[in-house]
Amino acid sequence: MPDDSATPQTTEPLTTDAVTRIVLRPIASPLPLGFFALGMGSAVLSTLQLGWVPLAQSSVLLLLLLIFVVPLQFIAGLFAFVARDAGAATALLLLSAAWAGTSVTSLNSPPGEPLVAQAVFLLALVPFVLALAGASAQSKPLFAVLLCLTAVRFGLTGLYEAGLGNAPQVAAGWSGIGIGAYALYSGLALLVEDGKQRTVLPLFRRGAARTSIEGGLREQLTAAQQEAGVRHQL
Repeated sequence: MPDDSATPQTTEPLTTDAVTRIVLRPIASPLPLGFFALGMGSAVLSTLQLGWVPLAQSSVLLLLLLIFVVPLQFIAGLFAFVARDAGAATALLLLSAAWAGTSVTSLNSPPGEPLVAQAVFLLALVPFVLALAGASAQSKPLFAVLLCLTAVRFGLTGLYEAGLGNAPQVAAGWSGIGIGAYALYSGLALLVEDGKQRTVLPLFRRGAARTSIEGGLREQLTAAQQEAGVRHQL
């Protein structure tokens, strides 16, 4: 007769924690790519708004924006979702689509002529970008400032497209130069941080963003069960 006493008997049902495994795949941070693409696009577009590039060559610049800025920001946004940063992903993809939309409509319009329809689009976009900036301010103030500057630039460009004179366009051009310099610093700081695995150039991280760099693995994964893709509903 077989000895049943040697077989382990379990009277308690297995708990969810005992049978669930959440697998996370490390990826490189997409933020430096998104920052550099945004900064490059802002600086290049500013040369057109400030009259440094002839209007006859505007189509060349707009095509370069479509080929260079839009896909890079789109890729950065997709990987930000994979990295579980919904705020950064939403902002990068929103900006990517905005660059694509304004570039295509400008290509199909006479160079240098304001477009009221584009003014409506840009001015409507401003509160959404500001909302993203507000959501980022608690943990990533550097990113929040970049979004605020971008919202200001969209607003100024929208005022020019609405027919309020050339002054808003000049102001938008100079703000774009500032965005380019700011994005250059931010992207460089993030690259150095990623390489050193510690903050070297000030990024002013706070809260969860600071814990993500300075905290341990347990702190990173504690809230994973509440994240989209793991919880039952979004």
